[in-house]
Amino acid sequence: MNVAIIPARGGSKRIPKKNIKLFAGLPLIAHSIKAAQATGLFDKIIVSTDDAEIAKVANQYGAQTPFIRPNDLADDYTGTTPVIKHALNYLLEQGDKIDYCCCIYATAPLLQAKYLSQAFQALNQAPDKVFAFSVTSFPFPIQRSLKMQNSGVVPMFPEHIGKRSQDLEEAYHDAGQFYWGRANAFLTGKKTFSEHSIPVVLPRYLVQDIDTLEDWQNAELLYQLLEKRIN
Repeated sequence: MNVAIIPARGGSKRIPKKNIKLFAGLPLIAHSIKAAQATGLFDKIIVSTDDAEIAKVANQYGAQTPFIRPNDLADDYTGTTPVIKHALNYLLEQGDKIDYCCCIYATAPLLQAKYLSQAFQALNQAPDKVFAFSVTSFPFPIQRSLKMQNSGVVPMFPEHIGKRSQDLEEAYHDAGQFYWGRANAFLTGKKTFSEHSIPVVLPRYLVQDIDTLEDWQNAELLYQLLEKRIN
């Protein structure tokens, strides 16, 4: 079976109640739930949360919350991998037999079902790969990045400063939307960013981290433009 696991802890400080704050008329987490549902790929969509209010909203939109996440996995420092492993182990203890798992972030309102499906198909057809996740390109050559120091500005890659942008290798970063994986790869702690992973490239207009209010506003503008384009 395939399961989607959406980590969504309470206690967001920079944007209070971020995971259930209304975004384009829906709680933010609802967009991730609906994208997962639209794929038709998941036998279960699980929200891992320590917060009763988030659990209630998740249930209202069709996700399951079969457990409350332990406090030691809900602090400011716990990474995503231990949260996914906890959820998978819980499901396995209940007798579920899981083939694939997809971690979907609750803060990905621009996520589209077609990319979830594309990533799953790519992973399913590549027996030597264990993960597939979303990436996007940097909008500016990273070889021309600068470091701000007390003594002034220092080029981080001085050997590339004089080169034309079209001659520089394009660089990508994690899009922070989803991470498909074989269940055993999550459970055994295999590294996501490695040679056994498949990158699924998203257009930059579908990618926006939401950590600050400015991020939120940018995401809303992108979402509105996308809606106009679709309609």
